[in-house]
Amino acid sequence: MAGVRNWARALGFSQVGVAGVDLSSAEPGLMQWLAAGFHGGMGYMAAHGLKRARPAELVPGTVSVITARMNYLPRATPEGWQAIELRRLERPREGVVSLYARGRDYHKVLRARLQKLQERIAREIGPFGHRVFTDSAPVLEAELAARSGQGWRGKHTLVLSREAGSMFFLGEIYVDLALPATPPASSHCGSCQACIDVCPTRAIVAPHRLDARRCISYLTIEHDGPIDEALRPLMGNRVYGCDDCQLACPWNKYAGRSALPDFDARDGLSGAALADWLGWSEAEFLRRTEGGPIRRIGHERWLRNVAVALGNALAALPAHDARAEPLRAALRARAGHPSALVREHVQWALGR
Repeated sequence: MAGVRNWARALGFSQVGVAGVDLSSAEPGLMQWLAAGFHGGMGYMAAHGLKRARPAELVPGTVSVITARMNYLPRATPEGWQAIELRRLERPREGVVSLYARGRDYHKVLRARLQKLQERIAREIGPFGHRVFTDSAPVLEAELAARSGQGWRGKHTLVLSREAGSMFFLGEIYVDLALPATPPASSHCGSCQACIDVCPTRAIVAPHRLDARRCISYLTIEHDGPIDEALRPLMGNRVYGCDDCQLACPWNKYAGRSALPDFDARDGLSGAALADWLGWSEAEFLRRTEGGPIRRIGHERWLRNVAVALGNALAALPAHDARAEPLRAALRARAGHPSALVREHVQWALGR
């Protein structure tokens, strides 16, 4: 594995490991989670069912899984970045996008580099059967990562590493090679439940148990309909994703910076005014999000999310505060939007 690790590092990965394909012990938990409806509107999760826990069914012939992780904090991230990000949540008129989404779409970056890693291995040992995945198919990524030593499952369900926190992406190469598995990491959460306590919507219903229907990342990205009115005020100024559980995690003081420029924050996606974001035309939205993960939600959902954040900004201002008028003006400009979804959330926001 030493050679593979060196090749992986040269491609921007921070660690690689190997997992076996027997994930049967994870099947009961997966089925209980689905039975509870915690996957919300992500019907594809239920449709694929146990195939997620059976790599050899997903890709016949798979014998081992090479796992890889890649840090995504921008290269110029300063010390104390967690506190800096938490302070953004205290500026209600400023929109917040999850750190991972401020740069290039990680699907494209990891998939291309995993493919290059596979090609480098093949040059060394000869052709072999393989398939590359990056959050793109029914794969139990976190389970495979934990089993291969990338880290342990935190109480927020994300993978945590003592050396790198949780600010990294995961990817896999399913292979038809019998490779020795790397040892799993032991858990180091102890009695800490900072991630549970900080969650704005109480989506982490128990340690290692996430109800996606309440998760702000799910609501702003995966959910395509109206957002539950009871949850809207809890979303604050978060427009795409939510990093709160990671910002509160003590292990993230060790989070590593990306080795690549791909995840550097793009102009306009950090520290921007919500009123400006609501004013983006569809053409401007597409231009500013080209090649990035935010584009996948589309302009309509973007406006829905920004409208909710603007409503919360209005509610945070004192009565008759002059700073409220530009926010109301931005919302009124969208009151006649062709989309009923946008109109509903704009009206709700104006009512705040």
